Amino acid sequence: MKVILLDNIKGVGKKDEVINASDGYARNFLFPKKLAVEANAENMSKLKNKQASVQHKKDVEKDKAEEIAKKLKDITLTIKVKAGENGRIFGGVTSKEISENLKQQYKIEIDKKKIVLNEAIKNLGVFNVSIKLFEGVVGNLKLNVID
Repeated sequence: MKVILLDNIKGVGKKDEVINASDGYARNFLFPKKLAVEANAENMSKLKNKQASVQHKKDVEKDKAEEIAKKLKDITLTIKVKAGENGRIFGGVTSKEISENLKQQYKIEIDKKKIVLNEAIKNLGVFNVSIKLFEGVVGNLKLNVID
């Protein structure tokens, strides 16, 4: 019997997956616990509509991410910090500070977790910072750290 899973089931399948299950397993376990529904025409239609909706949302998000990536390419973000001798910064410039300054200076909101820094920037100068905006979309930002 073909069924559509409504939840992830270990060893059986993932949510929204169509699987073949034995009649007894489906009727006595999956259906009573509301873990699956029968894969009839109505339910298959609902599943296709749901998948199309999810795909559309992903496409819209990817388009927004690509638009932001284009904006970031032309931006040079300047962050003013206190520095000691030899251009060493007290503390460091973190992804959180980069995110906050982008929001203040350019009205671009980017989650600090998407900003790729191996470690905090501890020197004055110009740096290239990568930002993972979406799956397969990476924006590059020029960061100018001044005293």
